[in-house]
Amino acid sequence: MDFLQPATWADALAAKAEHPDAVPIQGGTDVMVELNFDMRRPAVLLDLGRITELTGWETAGERLRIGSGVTYARIIEALGDRLPGLAQASRTVGSPQIRNRGTVGGNLGAASPAGDSHPPLLAGDAVIEVESLRGTRMIPAAGFYTGVKRSALEPDELIRAFWMAPATGAQHFSKIGTRNAMVIAVCSFAVALHPGERRVGTGIGSAAPTPLRATAAEEFLARELDWDGPLDEAVAREFGALVASAAAPIDDVRGTAGYRRHALSVMARRTLTWAWHDHRAGSAGDPGRGVA
Repeated sequence: MDFLQPATWADALAAKAEHPDAVPIQGGTDVMVELNFDMRRPAVLLDLGRITELTGWETAGERLRIGSGVTYARIIEALGDRLPGLAQASRTVGSPQIRNRGTVGGNLGAASPAGDSHPPLLAGDAVIEVESLRGTRMIPAAGFYTGVKRSALEPDELIRAFWMAPATGAQHFSKIGTRNAMVIAVCSFAVALHPGERRVGTGIGSAAPTPLRATAAEEFLARELDWDGPLDEAVAREFGALVASAAAPIDDVRGTAGYRRHALSVMARRTLTWAWHDHRAGSAGDPGRGVA
């Protein structure tokens, strides 16, 4: 196995162009586990850890541009007030050591349906910035995931950043696992209110071959929500049912398909209720909440 460690982004793009089968690593929290258990043996590892420009974030117009090397810990500490849903999800990732090393960029690169960052990225209309020597592409999160651990990335492309607008309404994330900490999600769900547009964004994790949005549930809320009044319990229940029906779960060692559907309906109803409470109170959500 060859190990490449470019010092600049230009060098990284050149290395990826020369070795399109190279596997990028940032924090290494996914790839190194696969290597340790002999589940994967790539010919080339491309370490992006020395590229400092990937570890920053900036405000660009009305959106935040966040480098692919920004860690979960930094998202929680520096961006939790602006991206509360993503911060909540980040709090549920592994241990403090993992959160200090792991990155959303790495989560996107792995494209696992169980990745914790995917539901809030979907609910918050994130856009993924990818680049190669051929140029830059902007891929909406809803079109980024193409299959189990597969994405829209071309072989010579690397993830440079992701873009999200700061929350304009309440956001919440919920995750169910076999224990409360350091666990892969049995299933997960995120909701984001967009009051100015009178719409709600959703994201489902670990309950289909890819992370996905519950579009029928979003369309239902666009018709039925009274943004100036209390949340109708019947609306919340139907929203939960529509979220569950959007999933395509399987039975595996972590849970059955039936359990995942039921859990999603409960999580969707709960997160919408939490978000609506915050909406009525005029807040964006509690970054500390997240595990159902």
